[in-house]
Amino acid sequence: MPPAASKSGASLFLGLELATDQLRASLVDENLELVGVECVDFDTELPEFQTQGGIFTTPGEAYTTPVDMFVKALDFLLEKLHNNYDLSRIRALGGSAQHALIWWKSSPIPSFPALDPRLPLYSQITAQTFSLPNTPVAQDTSAHTHALALEAALGGPDHMAARVGICASPALIAAQLLRVREAAPEIWGSTGRVQVASAFLASLVCAQWVPISEAEACATGMWLHGKGDWDDGVLDIVGGSREDGRKIRGWMGEVDVVGCGRRVGTVSRYLVERYGFDADTTVTAFIPDYLSLYLSLTPSSTDAVLAFGPMDMLMTTAQHYIPTRLYNLYPHPAQDPNEKKKYVVTLTNRNADVPRALVRDMYTKSWSAFDRLVAIVPPGGSIGLDDKLFSFWLLQADSCPFSHVKGIFRFETGVKVNEFRDLRANPRCLIESQILSFRVRWSRMLATGVLGTQPQPPPLSASLGVSFDPYDPAPLPARVIATGAAANFPSIANVVGDVFNAPVCMPATQIDSAQASPHRNAPAGGFPSRAALGGAYIARWAWGRGARGYEEEIRRLLLKRWAANGGAAARTNAVGVPSSVAVAASGYGPGRASGLGASVVVEEDEDEVLLVGHEERMRTLTSSTNFSGSASVSGAAPSTAFTTPDPNGATPAGTTSLVPVTALPSTGEGELQLGLGRVAEADVDAFMAYASLVPEYCRLEGMLMKGLV
Repeated sequence: MPPAASKSGASLFLGLELATDQLRASLVDENLELVGVECVDFDTELPEFQTQGGIFTTPGEAYTTPVDMFVKALDFLLEKLHNNYDLSRIRALGGSAQHALIWWKSSPIPSFPALDPRLPLYSQITAQTFSLPNTPVAQDTSAHTHALALEAALGGPDHMAARVGICASPALIAAQLLRVREAAPEIWGSTGRVQVASAFLASLVCAQWVPISEAEACATGMWLHGKGDWDDGVLDIVGGSREDGRKIRGWMGEVDVVGCGRRVGTVSRYLVERYGFDADTTVTAFIPDYLSLYLSLTPSSTDAVLAFGPMDMLMTTAQHYIPTRLYNLYPHPAQDPNEKKKYVVTLTNRNADVPRALVRDMYTKSWSAFDRLVAIVPPGGSIGLDDKLFSFWLLQADSCPFSHVKGIFRFETGVKVNEFRDLRANPRCLIESQILSFRVRWSRMLATGVLGTQPQPPPLSASLGVSFDPYDPAPLPARVIATGAAANFPSIANVVGDVFNAPVCMPATQIDSAQASPHRNAPAGGFPSRAALGGAYIARWAWGRGARGYEEEIRRLLLKRWAANGGAAARTNAVGVPSSVAVAASGYGPGRASGLGASVVVEEDEDEVLLVGHEERMRTLTSSTNFSGSASVSGAAPSTAFTTPDPNGATPAGTTSLVPVTALPSTGEGELQLGLGRVAEADVDAFMAYASLVPEYCRLEGMLMKGLV
């Protein structure tokens, strides 16, 4: 039993995360020092469910997961926590979950199923409890046509966004409901309640129905934020009638519009008697995993959080509620009711890990070779100024403006081509396209006024054919905090810093975890996930909050911990290995890995890069016409795209291991106090080079949107 948990009487705070591939837990003390980490890996610890990356992949771009696997995983996780920690010391519990919908049969409704503490959960809540045993997850796009139909019924993407704050996306809850009603009326008829995964997990902890958070409600496509209620008109469209519209309202239940500043319940008698929790342990509202990750980083209003993963997301804090189709907007999930209302605005790219994995498979043998190609190829894929290369990898259905665009599109000297003449440019052009997209969308988002004052477009922008000045770095984030496996690549971190002209930081927990497991989105053993930490932080804030807001209180606690430990870095793992971030910041870490990329000389194993004699195979695989989806080409599910072939994380024979990012000596004390390490610096020359590419990128993007190529 860890010393901090067994010998100390200090209060502990537990955060849970129901991810795609694992159920995770993080324990912190009153000063937010990491005390413990546990997880249950779905594939390896629950092999009877036969998932890959925690999901099933089936034809029709359907990605589903067995709900009873979640229940059994919670049993296993609680058992691990009970065996290793004194759970009676936990004062509050918070949590988050992936985007999924849980369909309960009508039999246990209206009361939550009674639980016998002598029996495990999975023997009492089984697959027969759910009307839809295998539920779609965030990567699922099988309801895309239903989402577009709903969008059309509401007058198009602009009208839909103005009404319910979000436009059509493949994973929209409203679209999933509509699809089940039309495709599986027997499931529809046997359902008694529907819950998002976060509320489902909270209900299992409390053994009572827990309301959905307002942030989750805003993501359903059925919520009127200004009114603070469900939109009856949308419910009727989804249900097909007024009667079924009222049924959906009953299924979804109440919405917690107060936020995480209050408790939604206490742990159940089941957890008290079976696992030793204190009966007064507070349970705070559970939220989406990406928002919990965001809160764990306590970003300032000038920061942007770039989360790489199955879906890439760029997030920042917004001061105003101005819904448009350009972004998604959610109420800040951890704020006091007396505070001025804040929001979290997100830009999302569904075509993220899958294209990166496909390019890796097609052009290299390893992530190490992928990283080196991104590093050594010049910006734009060419040294010349007028022959830059652009590529758009739109393999999965996405939301507006790419809701009707699908395929791989390459452009050389402004002309569409099936393949670049220099095949080595593909990895870098893919990464540039993904990051330039966020840079362009950030500027368009800024123009709406959602982040504050609305800037006036400078005269230069009209001559360039864009609505903003791409050479002006002032409106861009002052700092980018990156997470996810792709951020472990030094080349990718540097491209992010160059495109945004901002230093790039990473959580110290991820920097250290990457040294053991650089390829996986899941943290290495003993290291916490950011979303689970976010749940623990929210629990700590809600338990002892005074008059301070969430960010202010969390920063105060982190600074208090820093001072109490004599300026020592916070623990990044639960096995006692010292953090490497503070050591690097003292001046012994490596410098910037690349500037513009072209000037860097890297010794490369040629057998890791498949570039000779494969032109015809490449052209066949990457034809941009009639592309049928990523699974048919790569064979990889989105959730496992950044996992090595070896389940233990070993590098394939004959290849070189990826050397992940490390903290730079320029990491400041303020960043160390917040548990961050700087991994890339801004480079003004590189930024200006990318600024010159923005107008052509926007022109080609516009052609794709209009279906002109």
